[in-house]
Amino acid sequence: MQTLSVELDLFAFFILLGVAQAIFLGFFFLTGKRSQGVSNRCLGWLMLALSAVIGEIFLCYSNYMFRLLPLVDFSEPLNFVMAPLFFLFVFARIRGQLPRTWGWHFVPAGLWAINSISWLYQPIAFKYNNYLEAWHPELPQIPEPPYYMSEDLFFGLRDYINELTLISCLAYNGAALVLIYRAYRKSGNPFWQRSPKRLAQLRNQTLLFMVLPLLIVLIKPRFYEDLGDYLLACYLTVIIYFTSIRVMADSTYFTDEPETQLPIPETAVEPRKKYGKSSLSEEVEEAILQKLIRLMESEKPYLQSDISLTKLAGLLNTSPHHLSQLLNDRLGQSFFDLLATYRVREAQQLLNDPTTAHLKIDEIAERVGYNSTSAFHTAFKRLTSQTPAQFRESATSSRSA
Repeated sequence: MQTLSVELDLFAFFILLGVAQAIFLGFFFLTGKRSQGVSNRCLGWLMLALSAVIGEIFLCYSNYMFRLLPLVDFSEPLNFVMAPLFFLFVFARIRGQLPRTWGWHFVPAGLWAINSISWLYQPIAFKYNNYLEAWHPELPQIPEPPYYMSEDLFFGLRDYINELTLISCLAYNGAALVLIYRAYRKSGNPFWQRSPKRLAQLRNQTLLFMVLPLLIVLIKPRFYEDLGDYLLACYLTVIIYFTSIRVMADSTYFTDEPETQLPIPETAVEPRKKYGKSSLSEEVEEAILQKLIRLMESEKPYLQSDISLTKLAGLLNTSPHHLSQLLNDRLGQSFFDLLATYRVREAQQLLNDPTTAHLKIDEIAERVGYNSTSAFHTAFKRLTSQTPAQFRESATSSRSA
């Protein structure tokens, strides 16, 4: 059984760094308070799946696999885990929860794992020849035992693993883009706009993943068997490091509840307090209030069903306590009153617009950020003294009069 010495070039080193960083990010999102967010858990498992996939490519590319032949193709079932996990990450970031049927997305991976059980029991000679065929076709293969279990026990699709992976990536990445596009429409912003910031970041992340199936189409036909996989592994490493940069640049993108709050800027001269009980100066309070109004009008964060006082305070670079204090002192409202005011105003526009007359009341509720139709009805009637249906009927009568 001929083996080759380990070779570590620039590509191998770059891929190995990606493996290490993906493992770090996986545990980062799956531990501590970050793990409380379902989208973070999806992202954490995605990073660990990526670490396994590119880790196997690293072993093959660097010739370490000669020393670990039982691990040949060990990550194959994860080809059908990566795309669903990314889609569920996007879904959870936008909707605040997973779809009810989220488990069905992993059925292909489960079936492929069952089909791969027989592969675990293949003789070492068979795995050695398989590795040579994929990565070192120039080396002579060795005789194999005359009888052994089929490597493709149930489905007979193992030769089409690349094509099936390509279809999975295209389908799920396309579905993620559709979700983001609809969220942009719901917020009233063009798809390519930089705001809302969270949607722009999700869009950019999804476009990065969309490049992967295109690379598969370009690279696979040019290389015999798996010889070009190191290029795909390098690109996956780029995605992993892009994710790391996003974590460092804007942690609120990945955490449902920011762990720290930025302090209120201090002024050189201590100004007069407008309210005896207020810990904010009049100038700072006014600056935050104006920033709040601009934010609510331009980015419409109230349309997000999972918006919270902590998240809104993070967008304003203040603390939840100071923001709550400002709302009480200057607007005479609680955070939930503020949300209801903006959401009901948005709903009135939709109910009064002939182009959205086809929307049901529960669809209107969802568009303006309510997960519960009953909560929407309660807030709407409290602020307008009408139900949404009554408001729509009166608006329709006014237009036709």
